[in-house]
Amino acid sequence: MSELRESLEEYLTIRRSLGFILTKPARDLRNFVDFAEGEGAPYITTELALRWVQKATTVQPATRAARLATVRRFAAWHSATDRRTQVPPEGLLPHRYRRKPPYIYSDHEISRIVLTAGELTSPKGLRAHTYSTLFGLLAVTGMRVSEALSLDRKDVDLEAAILTIRRTKFGKTRLVPVHPSTRDTLRSYVLRRDKVVPVSLTTGFFVSERGTRISGCATRSTFAKVSRQTGLRAPVKGDRHGHGPRLHDMRHRFAVRTLIGWYRAGLDVERELPKLATYLGHVHVHNTYWYLEAVPELLTLATERLLDQHGEAGS
Repeated sequence: MSELRESLEEYLTIRRSLGFILTKPARDLRNFVDFAEGEGAPYITTELALRWVQKATTVQPATRAARLATVRRFAAWHSATDRRTQVPPEGLLPHRYRRKPPYIYSDHEISRIVLTAGELTSPKGLRAHTYSTLFGLLAVTGMRVSEALSLDRKDVDLEAAILTIRRTKFGKTRLVPVHPSTRDTLRSYVLRRDKVVPVSLTTGFFVSERGTRISGCATRSTFAKVSRQTGLRAPVKGDRHGHGPRLHDMRHRFAVRTLIGWYRAGLDVERELPKLATYLGHVHVHNTYWYLEAVPELLTLATERLLDQHGEAGS
């Protein structure tokens, strides 16, 4: 193992001991060290970091900038023990981050996704139940995909109809109450899962037929397949996922439908927004406000409400 790789593993260990999860940064940094070793580079230079970042020509500028920032943080730490290290300065890859416009699934599209997933084939027949339940859960709760996949069996309280989200994006735990119909669907999945896999190799709630926790990679691949079958994505050759609505857009759908429902019910959306932000696990309520400008129907409803309020104030 090279000195740079040893330093990286020490860096990751220290930061994880402080509570950072670092799944993607660890993957990126290991790829960077692989590149550095392949180039025969004994230490980090700005030129080396830039060449590594820019060799990925198919990713967005924001992704390249984020990867360079990840290397910059590691280089700054590593420079304390290796004075040859160059810390890439900020601003080398200027970019303007733009969030993708959300795709708002219709009820019919969600039904098609869940039903098509329920027709997936597998040796023991569990795959169809796992993914139809998972996709349906994402649609009705707005959970992040990673949160659903990280659920342990102890986190799903079927009596109280409450999910405990422990491994959130920002390290906070929250409770997510679910509708009785969702609780019944989860209970049905548990009965099927425990019959097919009586001895599991994981504490995970959603499992494969081998008894292991299903992965994000397998979930995205399965969703891409289901999306092509339902017509949400165009057919592609090989194992590529293609382009089209994402699993994460189910989270957008949940948020938007909730906000639209509040507007149409005449509720004070300004007062209700913190509730939605808490339910979704947003750190700042302004992340929830984003939907008001990202979805035309919501912007129209918000504008109409504002005009009505001004009209009432002036009458």
